[in-house]
Amino acid sequence: MATREEQLGSAQGALQAGKFAEGLALAEAVLADAPDDGEALYMAAVACRYLQQADGAADYLQRLHSAMPEYGRAWQEEGHLALARGDNQAAHSAFAKATRFNPALDASWREQARIASELGQAEAANNARAQLDRLKDLPRELLAVTNHLHEGRVLRAEEICRHYLRSNPQDVEGMRLLARIGVDLGILEDAEFLLESAVTFDAESIQLRLDYIDVLRRRQKFARAHEEAAALHARDPDSPLFQSRLAIENMQTGDYDGAFELFGKVLKKLPGDHATLTSMGHALKTMGKQDEAVAHYRKAFAAKPDHGDAFYALANLKTYRFSDTELAAMEAQSARSDLAFMDRVHIAFALGKAHEDADDYDASFRFYAQGNELKRAQTRYSADAMTEELARQKTLCTPELFDKHPGVGDPSPDPIFILGLPRAGSTLLEQILASHSQVDGTLELPNVLALAHRLRGRTMGAPRYPEILHELGAEDFAKFGADFIESTRLHRQDAPLFIDKMPNNFRHVGLIHLMLPNAKIIDARRDPMDCCFSGFKQLFAEGQEFTYGLNEVGRYYADYVDLMEHWDTVLPGKVLRVSHEDVLDDLEGQTRRMLDYLGLPFEQACLDFHKTDRAVRTASSEQVRQPINRKGQNAWQPYDNWLGPLKSALGDLV
Repeated sequence: MATREEQLGSAQGALQAGKFAEGLALAEAVLADAPDDGEALYMAAVACRYLQQADGAADYLQRLHSAMPEYGRAWQEEGHLALARGDNQAAHSAFAKATRFNPALDASWREQARIASELGQAEAANNARAQLDRLKDLPRELLAVTNHLHEGRVLRAEEICRHYLRSNPQDVEGMRLLARIGVDLGILEDAEFLLESAVTFDAESIQLRLDYIDVLRRRQKFARAHEEAAALHARDPDSPLFQSRLAIENMQTGDYDGAFELFGKVLKKLPGDHATLTSMGHALKTMGKQDEAVAHYRKAFAAKPDHGDAFYALANLKTYRFSDTELAAMEAQSARSDLAFMDRVHIAFALGKAHEDADDYDASFRFYAQGNELKRAQTRYSADAMTEELARQKTLCTPELFDKHPGVGDPSPDPIFILGLPRAGSTLLEQILASHSQVDGTLELPNVLALAHRLRGRTMGAPRYPEILHELGAEDFAKFGADFIESTRLHRQDAPLFIDKMPNNFRHVGLIHLMLPNAKIIDARRDPMDCCFSGFKQLFAEGQEFTYGLNEVGRYYADYVDLMEHWDTVLPGKVLRVSHEDVLDDLEGQTRRMLDYLGLPFEQACLDFHKTDRAVRTASSEQVRQPINRKGQNAWQPYDNWLGPLKSALGDLV
């Protein structure tokens, strides 16, 4: 029996030979076993159009849009079908969507130019022709890379791009595309190097500089990103694009007044720009101006009704309640077959929260599960690989390692690491401690994770980290610690101590101890069912891929507890464990306990943490601006019927 690949190859060959009925039959044979197969649906739609079966083609395209809403060729075929029906307006709209999702589709640019010209839209026609000319000038290899990249075949795109750059090592478009692939694969260090090099070869390219700023921000190199954005803004201070980019980088460096001023300038020119309205809402939320944030989010989805980011931003306030009208609007958008992927994800999580607030737990879980399923399919996370990675820490970070390096590293006592799992109450602990006059709250800093990644190396076999810790000397650990203190100075103010709240640092307690032996470490621990289910309900901006499945998040929690027990054994007394439930039961007692561990005097402001005026960038930003409460406790219980996989993964921890 022929494989799927063989059947699709035969179908494609039949279509290319003009045997459309045969191609349709072969595509339908694949669909009989896999009704959502995107390639088969596309071929069936093409075959139906050539067979002048317009209704059949439309049906296949509808199914294809549902399965792959951002597949550019599907929208291009939609445009061809609309032309066959004599509907130029619908065709132009479809071709525009096609190039939005895949800018390498020259036929779609050509048809946009022709239709726009016929409709008297000279500027749109000229823009389409310019894009078409750009594609004509692009080497065929890079055109193929662009196609593969935008159609989800990232590894094939990488293979072709690397091969091309071996012969053309200074081709800036090739470097830019390979950097884009690096971002998609999470290899940000390589992407930064490529873009930094490309910018030196073509300093005038705006797109290169925008991509470079994006990667710098992703790597949390906020000072460099701000410097690059400021340079672009200086070129053309009236450009809304440059104003918006600099405003975003101002936020990252803590200059919220500057961000508000620039966002205001953009909105004065473009009052209905949904992206800027949403960014302004995020800035206002971070500064505790919730009412103004809500108003901007509402304006954003009023301007663009399918703008899922704005709906989810409201849900992510945790304190917002959707109106019946807003709920109906989200339901209507969710029902669309052509909703863009991330809009669908955002709206799914927002609907999960909206139905939870309405006590409709059946619908709520259905939407939470849908959002998680979409995100999980997008990631390459493996629970088995994570278990193995954490087990290596236990195997290699031994008492002998720490006995070999007593007191090495940078002696600075400045850092306080709050670590554990996201949604475990770490933001509350940070807010309490950052309310102390001698402690600065900062961000979830990536520095330790980046160092660990660098130490892993790029060998084809097992990663070198943490085994390499046995090979390093005192001067290495001292340099790591000094570099950490220096590189995090940007995020501090004037207090002698500062907090790094990156939860995933629990994986690297051994490394932290070796490079910063006087740093303090607090493990924020929360009830496993509350913590894991809260993570499952949360859509994270990036990272935390283990949360997008009940089994995955349960296994991660169990592995975390196991590793923390190991750190307690090999570094006794190093980590202070603070239970979220204990903080709720005895705020003052647990606050004094933390301050004693840090060697700080008690200050009443720590108990009045909800009155502290500071930027808070995590999902708990509004919750920590309220007095202590138990609203999040046992939130999983109404969903108990669906949580079997989570309980099984947690085992005896439940």
